[in-house]
Parts: sequence; C-alpha cells; structure tokens
Amino acid sequence: MHGPVDSKLYLQPLGFLRGCRASGAVKDGHAWWLAGGQQGMGLAFTLVRILFRHQGMAVDEVTLPVGHIGDYQADLSSFHQGEMGRLLGQIQGVRPPLSCGEGRTIAWDKPVIQGIVNVTPDSFSDGGRYDQAEKAVDHALALMAAGADIIDIGGESTRPGAEKVSIEEELSRVIPVIDMLAARSVPISIDSRNARVMKTALGAGAAIVNDVSALGHDGDALKLVAQQNCPVILMHAQKTPDVMQDNPQYDDVLLDVYDYLEQRLEVCLAAGIDRANLLVDPGIGFGKALEHNLALLSNLSFFHGLGVPVLLGVSRKSFLGALSHEPEASQRLAGSLASGVAGWDQGVQILRVHDVRETRQARDVWQRLTV
Repeated sequence: MHGPVDSKLYLQPLGFLRGCRASGAVKDGHAWWLAGGQQGMGLAFTLVRILFRHQGMAVDEVTLPVGHIGDYQADLSSFHQGEMGRLLGQIQGVRPPLSCGEGRTIAWDKPVIQGIVNVTPDSFSDGGRYDQAEKAVDHALALMAAGADIIDIGGESTRPGAEKVSIEEELSRVIPVIDMLAARSVPISIDSRNARVMKTALGAGAAIVNDVSALGHDGDALKLVAQQNCPVILMHAQKTPDVMQDNPQYDDVLLDVYDYLEQRLEVCLAAGIDRANLLVDPGIGFGKALEHNLALLSNLSFFHGLGVPVLLGVSRKSFLGALSHEPEASQRLAGSLASGVAGWDQGVQILRVHDVRETRQARDVWQRLTV
C-alpha cells in the first residue's frame, strides 16, 4: 500500500536481533545494522514498518522484511523514493562520538547511563534530598562511582504542576555544584530551559545542555548552543510543566512527537548547530497520559528515523506507579529497570536514571546475554 503523493513517509526498524544472530542475518542479507551496529549492542533489524501520514492522520502502513524493501521502494513516487532512501540512511548511519570538551568523548560502544542530580526542594522523586550544594556534590560523586557516564544537574523542578523559579534561584542552586564537580572526568549536563543558566553552567564546566523545551522556551538558547558548539538534548513536552498533565491530547502521539522533534532538529541545524551535537528525547511523562506513554515506549525504535542518538527518561515516573499500583516513586526501581531494558532492546543510546548502580548492573548483564 502507498500513501497519497503528498503524504509524509515514516520508517520504523523492527524485528531486532543481537550478537551472533544479528551478524549472521546481516551477512545473509536478512537484516541491516541499526546505527552501524556500533553501539556495543550490535543491534540489527529484520523488518521495516512503512507508514504514511496525510493531513495529520496515518492513512496507510505496511511492514516488510528488509529484503523486500528495494522492490517496494522502486514502486513509489520519486519523492517517496527519495524520502525512503534518506530515512534508511539515517536509521543505518553510524552515530559519531559525542564530544564533551576537555578531550572527553562519549562513544556508543555500550548504552550510556545519565545519573540525575536534582538540586531542588520539589522534584517528584528526590526533591529536598540534595537541595544543598554539599549534599548534591556528594550524591553526584556517588553516582560517578556507581558507573554514571554523565551527571545531569538541574535546579528547576519540571514535575507535573511545578511552578517556575527565578533565574537567580536556579543559578544559585546549580552553579556551586557544577563548580565543585567540573574537574571530574565524567561530563556534566545542565538540565535547564534558560539560556542564561545554560551559558553560566557551560562556563563553570558543564559540557551538555539538556532542555525539556528543545531550545524553544528561551529565545536566546539556539544562538547560545550554536556558539558554544556543545551537545544538546532536545526533549518533547506538550505545554509547560505547570499545566502539561491537564488532559493532554494528540492526533497520533507517536507521529506528533516525531514531527515535533524533527522540526526542532531542523530549527537547530538552520541555527548552525552541528548535527553531531544533537540528541532527542521523546519526553515520557511530559504532557502524556498513560496510553501516550505506552504507545511511545512500545515504539521507541521509530525515533531512529531522526538519525541522532535517542535518550529515554523513565526512571521512577508516575506511569510506572499506575501500571504496578506503586504510589511511592522511590519504590519503582523494578519498573524503571524493566522500561530501561525495553529501551535498550529498541536501540536507545542513553538512559536517564536515579538508580545508577542498579542500572549499570542491569546493563552489564543485558550486554552479555547475546546469542
């Protein structure tokens, strides 16, 4: 089936294999490598879901073995042939190492673990535990010792219903912590929507910007990130944290989130940000009801069509409590790990977590369970 000539085409890799099975299938032409197979996951896909969207709605789709893609592509319009070639190139293309300054790089030889340090009194899971600089630094050092590959430091809660804090307050929370951690070998990401906070944090030693608004909240953020030539994580969120969970609505959550992130990538590229510095995050829990989160988690591989590394943040989130009848965020470790493994099985490159030691253990075991 083919969509209308003016419809938008999407591709999703499916049917993943790892290890010897992946290598053998690729050699035999029955599978193609995801992201060059370079992530230490050695993931290959055997199927491609082809989907068309017209006037905001999904209109046609088909799932084919990779060996049938060439014949199917040849029967498309010239425009859709070009789009299929572009998307296949982005799905299969090697993701370059992430340059984090001071000679530090993040390679994709294993799933990357980003440890969370909330220097806030009101974050949903650990608010108030690390709201003093010394406590936050000690926690960050413990996460580094436990195996964190990145430390994510934030001074403004983005939990549902959170109120905005002043720039001065946000700076007073995060900059002392970054100052005390900057000399460490583990890169620091600054979790902020505000260009002034980003700039000050990068000057203090942070290396990565992590923005829940995908550089859309502050008009100066795009230019700043382009000038700093630093990696940036672009997250999808519907509305702002104070109202984002007030009856979120989508035409098609998977396609809507994909289109938003694609548009933000294009805006960033037009602003002069290097594609090698761009990452995406579908924003689980940010303006999504339970069914939206489940649809995204079941289809994380869809976002590889964007051609950049994918970050997943599910740690301790409320949808896990809804699924497991666990009201306490701190008691959702098992659900967090299960969701993280599901992400790795679909090629997610970065997992943002509270529980680094346990996540590292799960990752190390997961990596060795290849056949």
